[in-house]
Amino acid sequence: MVDVNAQVAAVSRGVRATDLEGDRAFVQTLSQQYPIPINDVWDAVTSIERIPRWFTPITGDLRLGGRYQLEGNAGGEVLECSPPADGQAHYRVTWEYGGGVTWLVVRVTAEGAESTRVELEHTSRESDIPAGFWEQFGPGATGVGWDGGMLGLALHLASNPEVNPEHVEAWAFTPEGQEFYRSAADAWRSAHLAFGADADAATRAADATFGFYTGQMPL
Repeated sequence: MVDVNAQVAAVSRGVRATDLEGDRAFVQTLSQQYPIPINDVWDAVTSIERIPRWFTPITGDLRLGGRYQLEGNAGGEVLECSPPADGQAHYRVTWEYGGGVTWLVVRVTAEGAESTRVELEHTSRESDIPAGFWEQFGPGATGVGWDGGMLGLALHLASNPEVNPEHVEAWAFTPEGQEFYRSAADAWRSAHLAFGADADAATRAADATFGFYTGQMPL
């Protein structure tokens, strides 16, 4: 069993707007603390051998300037890569999917000798988001997917094979999976409200996001 409510509660989420080369952009962030030393966490989020154990199969050259491809998902270029030094590390990549480009930053910060915080930041130009998409799904469309990644990483670092990446689609239809996606969608509703969304609009977006991740509607 996965304590899905505890996992959802362990993640901090945020949404903000920023200027990106003259264009308005949305920035979504998730962060979670793991009781694991920084070097092991960094290896888990950068190793081509370990990423498939908690996220999805990946190929390519995971070095500065290299390109990667996630199976059935995004690909892109490694723009920055700074291994652990003085308790901090990060990498930045393009996230290229469906003909569009967004940007992803993963920061890893030691919080003591045996604890590490992982922060994921995903930036998208508003003009690149398909018309009506944000209104229908809000930040949860992307955010809930990353919540799944945070869950997978937590299980991997705990050596818990409960949710194998290959079985995530089937897991979404189990009572446990439904509970996870409902809780994650509602958590993104809270982040959406903090961003300034109307309460009814945020609720509709959360419901639509839950429906997509549990196979009840197309994205």
